[in-house]
Amino acid sequence: MSDITLPRTTGYERLTHIRATRPEEIAEAAARRQRRGLPGQGERLLIIAADHPARGALAVRDRPLAMASRADLLDRLQTALSRPGVDGILASPDVLEDLLLLGALEGKLAFGSMNRGGLQGSVFELDDRFTGFDAASIDSMRLDGGKMLCRIDPGDHATVTTLESCAHAVTDLARRRLVAMLEPFWSLRSESGALRNDLSPEAVIRSISIAQALGVTSAYTWLKIPAVAEMERVMAATTLPVLLLGGDPPDIDVAYADWDRALRLPGVRGLVVGRALLYPPDDDVAAAVDGAAALVREARA
Repeated sequence: MSDITLPRTTGYERLTHIRATRPEEIAEAAARRQRRGLPGQGERLLIIAADHPARGALAVRDRPLAMASRADLLDRLQTALSRPGVDGILASPDVLEDLLLLGALEGKLAFGSMNRGGLQGSVFELDDRFTGFDAASIDSMRLDGGKMLCRIDPGDHATVTTLESCAHAVTDLARRRLVAMLEPFWSLRSESGALRNDLSPEAVIRSISIAQALGVTSAYTWLKIPAVAEMERVMAATTLPVLLLGGDPPDIDVAYADWDRALRLPGVRGLVVGRALLYPPDDDVAAAVDGAAALVREARA
């Protein structure tokens, strides 16, 4: 039995029609989009992440093709973005363009995903090339910044290419005064060849130390890191603003508790969560998003 969820609503044929007949409407929608500013003093952010499919990562928990239906994903994203307390979206170009045409990004922050070339499970996964947004397109589409994945494996030569590419992207974004959202991991391959991220405090600290030095300036760099053990020690490794990533937690209640503790630390400026909120175990997207928003609101107080 397929685990692709059928869309709850219809009407996305209009997106295909626009793309086929008037693709310039995408740029027009970006040009007229109402924007909002970055957070003020003490304010925390809740950003919805939706760039996983571009890397071939379609699974959520035990459902290997959970994110395969674009209509269903758009349904879930529109539900999430409509909830009070949701500040914005992080996505690949195709998803952001659909949301622009749907008018779902008005008054929201929008971050473009940049390097999606390290396809999940591939032999070249660590050669994470920039196949999505670049700084120029993020600027021209009036987005608020770009996000890049930076996995570091000391035993893989491809790491240095990813480091160099991320450094160039950080520099290019900073020159345009746009946020560079860096997601670093210390990564290792198992005996079977599978790539795994080391989530020990020591490994996260090491990855932060490398990532925050990329580019000619860190003035516009934010970090996107997991909520791990000993977060006080982890946060002591940086003065950069930090957003907590969501991942695909096996136990959502444990994840909420981890986010709650970490959000109360100085320097943590919010959450960037995708699958955990868009595909919760009970499939109630609104309730999952509202729960995360409540954590962020409490941390703001």
